[in-house]
Amino acid sequence: MQPRPLGRTGRSVAPIGLGTWQLGADWGDVREEDALDVLAASAEAGVTLLDTADVYGDGRSERLIGRFLAQRLGHGITVATKMGRRLPQEPENYTPENFRAWTERSRANLGVDTLDLVQLHCPPSAVIEDEATFEALDALVAEGAIAAYGVSVETCAQALRAISRPGVTNVQIILNPFRLKPLDEVLPAAQAAGVAVLARVPLASGLLSGRYTTSTTFAADDHRTYNRQGEAFDRGETFSGVDFAEGVAAAQELADALPEGVSLPAASLAWIAAQPGVTAVIPGARTAEQARANAAAGSLLEQGFALDAFDAAVRRVYDARLRAAVHPHW
Repeated sequence: MQPRPLGRTGRSVAPIGLGTWQLGADWGDVREEDALDVLAASAEAGVTLLDTADVYGDGRSERLIGRFLAQRLGHGITVATKMGRRLPQEPENYTPENFRAWTERSRANLGVDTLDLVQLHCPPSAVIEDEATFEALDALVAEGAIAAYGVSVETCAQALRAISRPGVTNVQIILNPFRLKPLDEVLPAAQAAGVAVLARVPLASGLLSGRYTTSTTFAADDHRTYNRQGEAFDRGETFSGVDFAEGVAAAQELADALPEGVSLPAASLAWIAAQPGVTAVIPGARTAEQARANAAAGSLLEQGFALDAFDAAVRRVYDARLRAAVHPHW
């Protein structure tokens, strides 16, 4: 996979990364040995960006990554973590003192002196609007606690405001064939500003795996069971905010539009990575097999896959089935 610049960080990363929420919590049980196998398979397949957060399994994801990388000197992997959800997401909790405490905890979990990249974890809009937020982040950079910072967002409006901040090196936003709104303004604005874009939830919580039917069920401790209506956090983080049954039907339509031999998840990841302005896609994986398959999707970008035809199908299905329910909200 040909590396791409990670904004203004001076680093480069492969276009397919790995999201590690599932190695911490909220996706059912993932055994420690399986989690380490996922990390190893990803690294061996050329993944050079791992995305995590201090609340994934209360730090379990960070600690597993730290253990894994400690055994791979000169690994060349960038770790992007997130902070801001260890307390209620209220503006008064986003203070320099809390930022310092959270980053110190992540540094300990990952076993590093300086964090590669720290992203605010979907903070309230008021936090993104506050100059003091970025003054505090700039201070952490000056102290050497973090090398760079960005913002993970829920809405396109939040992304555009974050992109306008001079110290922000990346934004992370949900982007997939079921969530097209970032194509309109966010990607062009980021590209013009030299800000990296990390596309999260690229397979719509598994809907775009093409494996689910309307009778598919998930474990009780899986957010795809308990957060479908936003009971625990933003509804858009689960199935990209798409109604499950409608998403199953939409995924089938997209799968039917693909040539033989090309899977829906591979096509979806390649399509996202091909969008101008996208730096990396960060799919999750619960098994080493899934991790290898995700990374292999990057090869479609170099094999002449008919992205234009798939793009047309994506837009047709989105407009017919999803736009009215999804587009106005995020």
